[in-house]
This record gives sequence, C-alpha cells and structure tokens, in this order.
Amino acid sequence: MRPAPTILHLDMDAFYASAEQAAKPSLRGKAVVVGGLGPRGVVATASYEARRLGVHSAMPTAQARRLAPNAAYLVPRFSLYRTVSDQVMELLGRLSPLVEPLSLDEAFVDLEAGGTADDSASARATGEGLRTAIHAVTGLSGSVGLAGSKMLAKIASEEAKPDGLLLIEPGTERELLAPMSVRILPGVGPATGDHLRRAGMTTVHDLAEAGEAELVRLVGKAHGHGLYRMALGLDDRPVVAERDAKSVSVEDTFDVDLHDRVRVRAEVERLAVRCVERLRAADRSGRTVVLKVRRYDFSTLTRSETLRGPTDDPTVVREAAGRLLESVDTTGGVRLLGVGVTGLADYTQEDLFAQAADARELAQRAQEHSSPPVEGGEESVPEPEPDSAELLAARRWPAGHDVHHEGHGHGWVQGSGVGRVTVRFEEPWSAPGRVLTFRVDDPLLRPADPLPLVRDAADYSSWPASLPKSRSGADSSGGGESSP
Repeated sequence: MRPAPTILHLDMDAFYASAEQAAKPSLRGKAVVVGGLGPRGVVATASYEARRLGVHSAMPTAQARRLAPNAAYLVPRFSLYRTVSDQVMELLGRLSPLVEPLSLDEAFVDLEAGGTADDSASARATGEGLRTAIHAVTGLSGSVGLAGSKMLAKIASEEAKPDGLLLIEPGTERELLAPMSVRILPGVGPATGDHLRRAGMTTVHDLAEAGEAELVRLVGKAHGHGLYRMALGLDDRPVVAERDAKSVSVEDTFDVDLHDRVRVRAEVERLAVRCVERLRAADRSGRTVVLKVRRYDFSTLTRSETLRGPTDDPTVVREAAGRLLESVDTTGGVRLLGVGVTGLADYTQEDLFAQAADARELAQRAQEHSSPPVEGGEESVPEPEPDSAELLAARRWPAGHDVHHEGHGHGWVQGSGVGRVTVRFEEPWSAPGRVLTFRVDDPLLRPADPLPLVRDAADYSSWPASLPKSRSGADSSGGGESSP
C-alpha cells in the first residue's frame, strides 16, 4: 500500500455504446445496445439509458429486445473502438511509463512513476485533467479512481461511474470497504459470493471480522489468505507496463448450426487468416495451433497441434487448423468455431521467401474480409448452398456500420431486409439526419470507414506538462467525488 493515492484506474463509460452515440447524433440520449444481433447474439455493451431498462453486458440479445424493444441494436465497429482506445492510451502514456491496459477501455496508471503526482492534491488534479483531455480528444467520458493500490483504484472508478472521479485517501480503506458487498472484491464471483452468504458473510466488514482462519476454512488456503487481505484493503500488486499475452485467438458463433462440411472448413480457414492478422498485428508468432468446436448439443471440443517452431505464416496455421478439423465429427451441426495460436514468441523459424509470398496472400484476404470480428460472423465465404438474400444483405450492411452514398454523403445503416437497406445520413458533428431507403445492390451506395468522433479536437500536444504538481484548496482529506 502506498502512502499517497498515486495509482489511477480509468474505465471508459459504456465504451462501445457511448462511441456509437457520439458518432450518431440521432441516438444521443436514447437506449443503445451493441452486440451480436442474431438469435444467439450476446450484448457487448449497453448505454446507460438501456441499462435503466434492465439490459446489461453478456445478456442474450433476444432477452434485451424484450426488455428494451425500442432501443437501437447495432453490430460492433471494432475499427472505431480501437482508434479511440489508441487515443486514450496515448494520453495515459504521457502521464507515466507504467500503463497497464486491461482492455480497450480500461487501464491502470502509476502516476508516481511518471512524476505526475506525489500526493492527494496532485493526484486529483491529474485525474481531473485526464478526464478533460479524454473528452476534448475523443468526445467521450471516462471515470477515474485514485488510491494507494490497484484494487482500491478499480473499486473507486466503479463507484465514480458514470463520468466521475473518486479518490480514496490511504488510511480510509477499511471504513470505505466495510459496508460494501463481498462481490466488490476481485475474485469473488457468484459461486464464492453465494458460499460466503450461506456462511453469514455478505459485506466486506463480515469478512474482516471473521478472520483469516475462518476464511481459509471456508474457501481454501490460497483464496482465503488473499480474501482476508483484500477485506483489510491490502494490495501490493504493482502496475505492470507489459502484460504478455499467452495466446491469440478468434471465434464466431453462428446464427444457424452449420451442417455442410465444406462450409465448416471454409469458416475454419477464414478464422485462421483472421487469427494470423491479430498475431502479426501484435508482432508475435506462435508454435501451437488450437481448434475449438462447439457442437449442436453445446458440447465443446478442442484440438491442438504443435509445430516444429514458431510461425506467423497464414498457410501453416490454416493447414494445421484444417488437419485438426479432420479429427472432429461435425455431422450433427456446429454452432461455434474458433482458431487460436499459443506458445507465443517474438520470432519465427519459417522460410523468409515463403513468408513474403504468404504476406501478399494475407493482405489480399484481409482486403476481402475487412469486416470487424464480431459474433455471428459477417464476412461472406464460398459455400455450396448460397445463403438467403436476407442474410447476404445483413452481412454486407450490418446495422450501425458506416456507408457512403454518391448523392447523399456519409451515413449509417439502420437496418436491412426484403432487398432494401435503410440509411440515416448524419455525421458526428451534424444535426440528426434524414432517413432514406435503397436497394441492397444500389451501385451508388458502398460501405465506408468510420469518421472521427471529434472534427476539431483541442490541441493537447503539450499535455500534461502544464499540470500543476499540487493545487491549492484541493480537498486532501477523505475520499470524494467530483464531476465536470
């Protein structure tokens, strides 16, 4: 534990949904749900307007539609989210060399290591400055937690949501944690929480009072020891700048079970190419190829093959995944496929000339399959039995994705069906736009790249050099929340 709250945790507010609202003026202030839209789709993120109706992440989309039938349901645009995430992470990198990303929208920052904060006043000023900078550069809001440990900083950012800042003064941890549910602590999921509840422990105070010996008896030595320390607010984990990935993988869940063996193999090959794209984007290679198959009855099989050396060769990965598929019975139907690479390394042992040839092939395939990796699969693949026009239209015109019309300009897909695609023409900085409908094969309409969320972003090139190390009058006693 640190004597000053110099560990910062940033969590962007309803990230995917907020980005969609920022990009689409007509959706601001309205319920927005981002995720897979098929019968087996799952909610990735819901806006706060949708959350008030009971929609939450990981909920089946079908259930979300029953709770919020009038919400906007959109397919994720990962290219946009990654762009915005890069902007946010670049701002965090200016605060400290020790930035530990947890996901696209969440990260820890060691402010002390960057020299940007050494006490409560300077930490609060840095946190407020960060929130202002993020909004100016991306148009989005993020919640900030500040504390003397990673656990408490994360708890603080969660308590500050949405669009707030909470600073926990060292020495006040136990008082703050005491009335909170045991589920607030890392590693306490539904099963452990229910087990503790049956033992009469529902709050963090109950855990602290029970003592370490009792917790060890209830949940085991390793978990019980850690749980007791967390209940006391103790956490010595450092912020780690580089978190080595152990594997790279992609998977798709299909709206309808796949029965045709040729179609299944084509999907496996497509996933293998996407997996290599991610592998190369991370400047890594891997030695073990893994195939994941979830069958019609929800049984899940995994097969793996270890190669002679690390590779980022699309042909090698594709052929290995194909060989693994030969050992799996898919006649009953397949609902999910995945391809991954483990045993990651920073080098390869493949023929350089062969790699150059396959790089050209990879680039060509990437251009053909440029849609973001979302649940349900959007890319068209060769198949013996052609899909319906309805499914092909949904693949070409995913709800929420960007389009450009030669006569009407930039817009986004509201929906498609019966050979038609409906588009709302507006830009992030415009007023809500008009809605028009076209044939799905209209030659004047084409998919487009996302526009930036902020057209004239403020110049933060010198930030945070101008941040004060401390601020007179800043509250330095006890936790507190501030909003813009």
